[in-house]
Amino acid sequence: MSVIPVGDIELSYERGGSGPPLLAIMGMSGTALHWGEPFLEALREGFEVIVYDHRGIGDSTRLEGELTISGLAEDAHGLMEALEIDSAHVLGISMGGMIAQELALAHPESVRTLTLGCTYCGGEGSSHAAPEILQRLFEAISSGDRERAIRTGWEINVSAAKAADDDAYAVFLEIAQRRAVAVPVVMAQAQAVLAHDTRDRLAGLRMPTLVIHGTEDQMLPVQNGRMIASLIPGAQLEILDGVGHLFFWEQPERSAELIRTLAAVPA
Repeated sequence: MSVIPVGDIELSYERGGSGPPLLAIMGMSGTALHWGEPFLEALREGFEVIVYDHRGIGDSTRLEGELTISGLAEDAHGLMEALEIDSAHVLGISMGGMIAQELALAHPESVRTLTLGCTYCGGEGSSHAAPEILQRLFEAISSGDRERAIRTGWEINVSAAKAADDDAYAVFLEIAQRRAVAVPVVMAQAQAVLAHDTRDRLAGLRMPTLVIHGTEDQMLPVQNGRMIASLIPGAQLEILDGVGHLFFWEQPERSAELIRTLAAVPA
């Protein structure tokens, strides 16, 4: 990956493929590696795909102070400016979907189409993970056993059927081991997520928008996707039956095809 100055920080990024630019914004505790090659390869068939690591992750600038979703959105916009990209198709998943919402609201001219996956808008009616899921994840992270934490995160973030796929887990484990995310960074991201609220502003979005959500999402239940789609004028909603939070791991080709179809919609 390359590193580029973005305002007063540096962000590590990678770009590949051919076609119009697509900026992919990763979620909480994720890295650019967590998109998974099957999904990225499918996207690169129709786009020049830009992935990056948030501040505090990988070779991006170390985290200092608190994080906000709007601040991370300015990082994303700053990266586009640094790469001399006037506008791009934007994909955001989970926390990245929250960042994408703020990016689209603050800089609508920069967003050709908006894909929001496994995310939420905050505010009244939004739904978080069940307390027992959060407790299980907290205990695993607090145990000091890194592999237990990774395995628990895998099982919570995919469907039960995918969780039983040992080959898929081996790939996920290797990715997590290659680029670790420090616990203080994850905690700062979690605080930013809890403060996120775009509910009353989403009606102002006018770009073609696609909302994707799996029915077995334990981190951000599927009603969040339905709610977001109902708040954005003209938004398309794609519910993936039997699929967990990391829908792009479970159905990479289908997910990429949905985004390509959205990009073909006349502005």
